[in-house]
Formats: sequence, C-alpha cells, structure tokens
Amino acid sequence: MNKLVVITGTNASGKSGLGIELAKHYGAEIVSADSRQVFKGLDLGSGKVTPEEMQGIPHYLIDVAEPNDFFSLLDFQTQAYEAIDNIIERGITPMLVGGTGLYINSVVDGYDIRIENLDPSVRKKVSAMSLEELIDFVRENNPAELENIDIKNKRRLERAAERTIAGIPDRKPNSPRYETLVIGVTWPRDVLYERIHERLDRRLDQGMIEEVEGLKANGATDEFLNGLGLEYRYINMYLNGQFKDFDAFYDKLYMEIRHLAKAQMTWFRKRNDIKWIDMQDKPFDEAKKLIDDFLAE
Repeated sequence: MNKLVVITGTNASGKSGLGIELAKHYGAEIVSADSRQVFKGLDLGSGKVTPEEMQGIPHYLIDVAEPNDFFSLLDFQTQAYEAIDNIIERGITPMLVGGTGLYINSVVDGYDIRIENLDPSVRKKVSAMSLEELIDFVRENNPAELENIDIKNKRRLERAAERTIAGIPDRKPNSPRYETLVIGVTWPRDVLYERIHERLDRRLDQGMIEEVEGLKANGATDEFLNGLGLEYRYINMYLNGQFKDFDAFYDKLYMEIRHLAKAQMTWFRKRNDIKWIDMQDKPFDEAKKLIDDFLAE
C-alpha cells in the first residue's frame, strides 16, 4: 500500500506547526483532519492556519464547506481519500494533520461508512425529530451508536437515527487504504493547560468573538454554531445573553477546552499504533527519525 504520515494531538499541542516544518523538509503536502476547519469563515475559533503560516505548503480540506452546510464523516473521508490519492499520484508524500480523532481513524483504519440508497422518507422523518427525541430513539433502538457521538450534535444524531431506521450498521469491516505512520505530539498536562490558556487569550484578543458575530450576521444559525462545540458554541451562547457576564463565559469556555483536550488524549490512547513524541524535547528530530525509518521500509 501507499504510505501516509499522520501527525495528531490535542488542542494547542503544536501539531499544525510541526506538520508544516516536516512537510517543508520532505516536500510533502498536508491534508487537514479538523472537523471545523472544513468550514469557510471559521478561522480563529478553529485554529485554522493562515496562508502565511502555511509557508507555501499546500493544504487540503480547509474551507471546503459553507456555514450551515452538513459535512459528514463520509464527506470528510471521501474528500480526504481524493486529496491523498492525488498527492501520491504526483509522487509527493501526503501528510494527514489534525486533531479530530474520528476523522483520523476513518482514514487510517479505512472505515466503510457508506449509507447507500437511503429512502428519502427516512431522512424526512428524522429531520422532524427534536434533539431529545433523537437521543431517546437511538438510545432505545441502537445504544452502541451513542458511544462515539456528542449527544449535543444534532446532525450526528440524525445520521445515527437514519442508520438505525434503515438497518445500516455504523461501520462495515474496516478496509485500510494506506500503510500509515501515526505520530502523536504530547506535553505534560500542566504545560498543555497553560498553552490552552495563552491561546484562548490570544484568539479573543485577535477578535474571536467578532468572528462569531460576523458569522451570525451572515446567516449562521444557532443550531450550526452550537453544533460546532467549544469556542463557537459558548461564544454564541454569550452573544445570546446566556452567561451572566464575560468572566462566567470565559471560565466555562476555558474549562471545556481543557476537558476536550483530556477527552482527545483518552481517544488517542485507544490506538496502540501511535508513536508519541515529547514536544519539550526535540520534536522535529524525533519525528524525522520516525518518518525516515518509515519511508525507507
């Protein structure tokens, strides 16, 4: 199989910057694996790399969907496969870089997640259900579907309900498409939390709240913004007057970002193929050795 290098880690871990450094060294191109960076206009809140930060390295699966669009795991996997295969066909090394664990797994493990010939009446029935009705329906009829779903994400619950009604399993047997090297970047927890704190302050100073105001002014719905989680959900709630003051909003958001980082590490630790590197040591040199050995095999 063709080879794919993966760089992953939690929020604020420095994976994007390391990925760009490595891509420059190997003449590689990067496919983003971030569930929010696929949307146009979601820049500060998603930590989207700027054109300047890309340093001329081509990036794919950034800004490929409009706000309010539904962008599924299948959409990601399909477009990621297309981008990776195109990079390989041109004789270039592909790198998959990002922190959305389900996106990473769908490509590395080769999930078969197609929903074929879905009856339109099923989608119509599901779209009419409330969030609470969706949770109850899936919990009662197919509880295994809830294991990897954010139950506040209505779109993902709708897809789970569709699969349940149609009798389609969440996944067919995996069919890995590439030989992969998965590198995970890690920090001591206290250092990571400080990085999260500093990054949150920086993004707020750069205009993250104003970014969400602009999205709302241009038609982004509460459902869409809340479904994105973290920065977008809580800034939207703040703008809608659901916090007593800025400090209450800030404390809640910071705590939730920390919780996500912990959950991301729990998710990634389930993979026994990740090669972890210490970002306080010499991460570029350590990653380079792993990649050199991998590409030479």
